[in-house]
Amino acid sequence: MNRYLPVARQHFLAALASTSVVVKTISAVVVLLYLLAWAVDTSYALGVTPGYLFPPNFWVWTLVTHGLVEQHVWGVAASVGTVMACGRLLEPLWGALELLIFFAVVNVSAGLLAGLSYLLTYVATFDLDFLFAVRIYGAAGFLGGVLVALKQTMGDTTVLRVPQVRLKAAPALVLLLLALLRLSGLLGSCAPLAAYSYGALSGWVYLRFYQRHSRGRGDMSDHFAFASFFPEVVQPAVGLLAGLVHAALVKIKVCRKMVKRYDVGAPSAITISLPGTDPQDAERRRQLALKALNERLKRVEDQSAWPSMDDEEEDDDEEVRTDSQPLLPGGRDASSSAQRTSGGPSGTYLSSTSPSPASQSGGTASPGGVQHPESSIITFEDASARTDVFVVLPACYKKTVDDKDASSNV
Repeated sequence: MNRYLPVARQHFLAALASTSVVVKTISAVVVLLYLLAWAVDTSYALGVTPGYLFPPNFWVWTLVTHGLVEQHVWGVAASVGTVMACGRLLEPLWGALELLIFFAVVNVSAGLLAGLSYLLTYVATFDLDFLFAVRIYGAAGFLGGVLVALKQTMGDTTVLRVPQVRLKAAPALVLLLLALLRLSGLLGSCAPLAAYSYGALSGWVYLRFYQRHSRGRGDMSDHFAFASFFPEVVQPAVGLLAGLVHAALVKIKVCRKMVKRYDVGAPSAITISLPGTDPQDAERRRQLALKALNERLKRVEDQSAWPSMDDEEEDDDEEVRTDSQPLLPGGRDASSSAQRTSGGPSGTYLSSTSPSPASQSGGTASPGGVQHPESSIITFEDASARTDVFVVLPACYKKTVDDKDASSNV
């Protein structure tokens, strides 16, 4: 045991250092009030007492402070662990301000509803112990709200493998565990059970109808319906009852009616969504659709960018037909010349065909002794590459070139 305590302490400090100011402040206040409980009865002064919460006393500050009060070490560990888990899993999605709002809403609602329940119980039994002997404090209410929020964001996460338990079943399982502990006598009061139940209920109502996010307000998806917290056998009956309650709350303007919304503002595609759907899931689907669309467009662009072999053959035929036109006077066929240079004097041509024996002699006279006046082709021969290059010049340059060729071959 002593071997694992330093490791656990190191992980705890690392996790605490990576959290925000809100999580650190709440954890520090919980520890400070626990230390103060050794000298002062903090559960009486800061916890919710039903007889002092309502008139004529109005101890309304206890609605805010009761979630920070702990009397035992395991209570402190549970409270700090719940706040840190909320900071690690929910704060990156919501932000520090939204986490603080959720903490306040859940604790105030759980304390108020639990105190009201004990007040109604006193009205039914006239037992003063339900008013002044009950203390509602601790992180049970906030734990219920956090488990509901985790069911909304990562409900398909597996908590236990044997037996297989998913996170979406955690709120109901913890409620059942608290009920069994109360029936067995390990819990001295029903206050933690009541606080947990009302904390989970208030957290669900806030997340379902009132939480603001990028897609509007609330989460009206089917996997977060009230009936989804119960076993599948009783879900139809619970869903019918919840629908009737929701219709009644809509009538008295407490809840809003679920309305479909069509979002056609996306530039790439038309998106049809419901208000309150999971933004992470919707963003993931949108990214997959955009990726598939980009891959299709890329394939189409690649096919259109490269010409086909038929087009290249047609272009080669057109070049051959264009170059086969006569270029020299006197009916000489200049099909052997391939390209006219753009910067030279009038009419300079380059060719890759083999020269005639007369032209290879450097422009000298033909064997018959007659020098053709139209012959103005000079040969440049590369001995290593065995490639002949012809330069076709006008007749006015013939004499000058022939004089130079008589002395040396160019």
